[in-house]
Amino acid sequence: MNLTILVVDDEKNIREGLIRALELDGYEVLGAEDGKQAWELVQKRPVDLVVTDLKMPRLSGEELIKNITSTQPNLPIIVLTGHGTVENAVTAMRHGAYDFLTKPVNLDRLSLLVKRALETRVLAKEHQALKEEVEKLEKKRQFAQIIGKSAQMQRVFEVINQVASTRASVLITGESGVGKELVADAIHHLSDRREGPFIKTHCAALTETLLESELFGHEKGSFTGAVGQKKGRFELADGGSIFLDEIGEINPSVQVKLLRVLQEKSFERVGSEKSLEVDVRVISATNRDLKKEIAAGRFREDLYYRLNIVNIHIPPLRERKEDIPLLAATFLTEIAEENHKTIEGIDPKARLALYNYSWPGNVRELRNCMESSIVLCKGNIITFDDLPPAVRTADDGQYIRLEVGVSMDQAEKEIIRQTLIHLRGNKSRTAEVLGIGRKTLHRKLHDYNLIEEFGNSDI
Repeated sequence: MNLTILVVDDEKNIREGLIRALELDGYEVLGAEDGKQAWELVQKRPVDLVVTDLKMPRLSGEELIKNITSTQPNLPIIVLTGHGTVENAVTAMRHGAYDFLTKPVNLDRLSLLVKRALETRVLAKEHQALKEEVEKLEKKRQFAQIIGKSAQMQRVFEVINQVASTRASVLITGESGVGKELVADAIHHLSDRREGPFIKTHCAALTETLLESELFGHEKGSFTGAVGQKKGRFELADGGSIFLDEIGEINPSVQVKLLRVLQEKSFERVGSEKSLEVDVRVISATNRDLKKEIAAGRFREDLYYRLNIVNIHIPPLRERKEDIPLLAATFLTEIAEENHKTIEGIDPKARLALYNYSWPGNVRELRNCMESSIVLCKGNIITFDDLPPAVRTADDGQYIRLEVGVSMDQAEKEIIRQTLIHLRGNKSRTAEVLGIGRKTLHRKLHDYNLIEEFGNSDI
């Protein structure tokens, strides 16, 4: 990640010396000879950190700090001051400066202070980059609610686009919390039936009698409590789509009626002999293995094949970990806004913990985790301590976990990525730990498309 520092000092030798020192640390450095020139530069182009003297012609350092903090309160400023004006530097810090250094400047101390001042800035820029990546992905596809750049999710998106415009029944499979309902939403809203009704039913939430009545309707007096005629979900969905969630939970008698609707597109309300015809596209979902349910005699095989014209399987989050940063960034933005909080990013240790956790509750659990972390966060960066106990205790940053069967390229990419996270993005140290040269590491970051996540600088 390229970071830009602005050095402001009216003494040319000091200004140019600081510029050279910071450039050796890998930063892009701009120079300004007074506060007025610096203020013009800050307004014209992005700057990540300002290092400024206090006593300057035209516009003083104090006035420059006030201007910057009033318009860009998150832009860190380091003040340079002579021994006799330390009190002025302390006053500048009260007005929003990050810290100060006395002249002559200790370059090692400056390097350390700059790195610390930029940490929050880097996290904020990384979070912004993830948000922009999410927006790009949303523009590429026609539905925005499902987030993922992994190969598995790209295949899911491809199948959704292929099947949406057809009349085929779709069975969505996957563990609880992976987002099966979002896929159903996408299929309907991309279909020719998008202007028609989209009726949803959670099959596991109703008893046998109530489910039959809910799906197919009933006549007055057909059972105790049936005080009037009621239209069922299939009738209400005529001309549109119906989503049957947890389809594996329905009982045999309802399975028979459902099979008939799929075969003949007709049914009778409970308590009626009159057949009703409907034009409904059926989308169903389950977290059960329906083939095992068929083998156990609990699910009809003929119904299974009618429902499963097209199968869309959504992989668990632990099998597509490259989607975790995008999902976390999306939830962070959304939930922080809902709770009127300013959260600028997630620190490296917390990111590593999110990545290493197995997520048994999948995307739903990740969203709950982010909501909890945002609510409990005391600053503007989510730290490891803000995460729920289950995520913290499951983390062990000393190990890199690889799925059995991954290719050598995938393994190498993951080892580089995890080592960089563990070493807080320090490329020199990462190259040293991995036993490769910095140029080799830089090339591999390009080869494995990791530049966007870890930046292009050599530090």
